Amino acid sequence: MITQSLAQFVAQTQSAPDATRHMVRLSLLDWAAVGLAGCREPVARITRAMALDEAGAAQAHLFGGGRAPARAAALVNGATSHALDYDDTHFAHIGHPSVAVIPAALAVAEREGAGGAELQLAALLGIETSIRVGIWLGRDHYQTGFHQTGTAGAFGAAAAAARLMGLDAAGIAAALGLVATRASGLKSQFGTMGKPYNAGIAAANGVEAATLVARGFVPDPQGLEAAQGFGATHAGQADPAALNGVGRNWLFDGISHKFHACCHGLHATLEALAGMNRPAAEEVAEIRIATHPRWMSVCNQSDPETGLGAKFSYRMVAAMALLGHDTAALESYSDALCADPQLRALRARVAVAQDGELSETQARVRIVQKDGTLHEAFHDLDAPMAPERREARLKSKAAALVGQARSEALWDMVVAEAAPDELGAALT
Repeated sequence: MITQSLAQFVAQTQSAPDATRHMVRLSLLDWAAVGLAGCREPVARITRAMALDEAGAAQAHLFGGGRAPARAAALVNGATSHALDYDDTHFAHIGHPSVAVIPAALAVAEREGAGGAELQLAALLGIETSIRVGIWLGRDHYQTGFHQTGTAGAFGAAAAAARLMGLDAAGIAAALGLVATRASGLKSQFGTMGKPYNAGIAAANGVEAATLVARGFVPDPQGLEAAQGFGATHAGQADPAALNGVGRNWLFDGISHKFHACCHGLHATLEALAGMNRPAAEEVAEIRIATHPRWMSVCNQSDPETGLGAKFSYRMVAAMALLGHDTAALESYSDALCADPQLRALRARVAVAQDGELSETQARVRIVQKDGTLHEAFHDLDAPMAPERREARLKSKAAALVGQARSEALWDMVVAEAAPDELGAALT
């Protein structure tokens, strides 16, 4: 059964391969940078103000300053780090693992006085758990309308928190069973502040479930897979492949980091465009984008009017790229740009179509010039990226978000496995 197997994995694993540990450090740097950059976003300010107004125990640091109880810190930091929708994605999981799990792990690690190495391993175990729960739930769960970042992510957050609290396999299973009754998040919130809030509630739900179990709360540990459990009632497919190689093969190694400040479903298209010999915008007659069918309901807003909506629009980002707007820059996604006449005119020449032969990580782009010249490109986000290239691109991204000095200081702390309290203080 998935709960028992994952609980044993989380309780018993004492190490991970060097390459996997390096990848989680890169995700920690990325998470910290996008969270710091997102501090001024409305969802970040609103949730932080709520937590500080409640004036609870100062157990963990908040992005942007202040301290709050671990559960509240997880909520604020989860929502804040997903506010820009610029964080990592796992396509097998169909969600953003780091923003649900790392805030829970850091908050509990600060509260419990854990070490930096313990924090990093617990975060890794939680992310791996969320990915495998996401696979177990399957595409039907996502297509029905549930946001895996909030749902599967809550199980990963509970696993990481329970590990840091020193719970054994039975206790971790209980935390996973209990969080099943709290896990939530809807795709209907995409394009609004509700989407990053889903990441925050996943992190907070995980902290709450593990904390209650540590205090003696006794739930049904089969809350995920029972006959009327989370899977059965939330269109879960109970895919047995979710447990393949658990404890031996790290699915986390397939994490995909964002290098454009928009929905990850748009990135294969943008990478394809970046690799093309593109004509000038005034020479373009039509741009044809082919993508996997599931992205049509996620990031295919045809005529967005807001910067946030632009992050979920093939037509918008393709026009931005062709007109020379930096799709990696946060400021590129603005209400004003959505209203720009030149961009709107080019956007109208973009056609998006689904292609069931493409995978979820692939896109094909064709540009037809007014003289009939055809340009074509294809990109697959799942194509291997050399570790040194990934590290260089993530460091460059972090520096662009928070400045070179701060980016380097964060990376040094992550590599040195700095104490969670020290890392938390660096987020303020």
